[in-house]
Amino acid sequence: GIRRVYAHAQALAQCHEWLNKNLPASVERVSVASNAEAARMAAEDASAAAIAGQAAAERFGLLKLAENVEDEPNNTTRFLVLGLQDVGATGQDKTSIVVSAPNRPGAVHYLLEPIAANGVSMSKFESRPSRAGLWDYVFFIDLEGHRQDERVQQALKGLQERTSYVKILGSYPAAVL
Repeated sequence: GIRRVYAHAQALAQCHEWLNKNLPASVERVSVASNAEAARMAAEDASAAAIAGQAAAERFGLLKLAENVEDEPNNTTRFLVLGLQDVGATGQDKTSIVVSAPNRPGAVHYLLEPIAANGVSMSKFESRPSRAGLWDYVFFIDLEGHRQDERVQQALKGLQERTSYVKILGSYPAAVL
C-alpha cells in the first residue's frame, strides 16, 4: 500500500538499490529537507513511508517496516550540533573547517600544505560543489586537534594566507567509537 517514500535526498541516494529491489517502480520518491521531516510527513499520509531513524519513528508513531536499507553497510551519516558556545580543549579533539580553492592545477595541494607542514592529521576531506559557479568547490575538512592547539593554529593561519575562504565550524571532543 505504499505509494510514496519520503526522505532527505542523500538518504534516497544511499538507499537507491534497496528501494529498487524492494518497492514497485510506481512508488514515488519524494526528497524533503530532512529524514525527521520525512517521518513527520509519512505520519500524516497513510500511503507513505519514510527513511528515517528510530527516534523519528518513535516520535511520530511510525511502524518499522524494514531496517538496514542502506546500499553500503559501511556508510555512516554524521550529525552536527552547531551553536555559539566555544568548547574547550580536552586533549582528544577535532576541528571542522570549510575552505575553498580556485579551480586550477595544484590548488588543493597548495591549500593543504600548511596542514601537513604543521603535522596536523586530517580525519576527513570531502568536496561539495559551491553555489558560486560551475567547477567551483568547497572542501569540508576535519583536523585532528583543537583550534587552540599550537599546531592547529599554525595550520589554520597558513590556510587563511592561501585562500580567500576559511570558515572554522568549531572544535569539539572527538567521538569515541
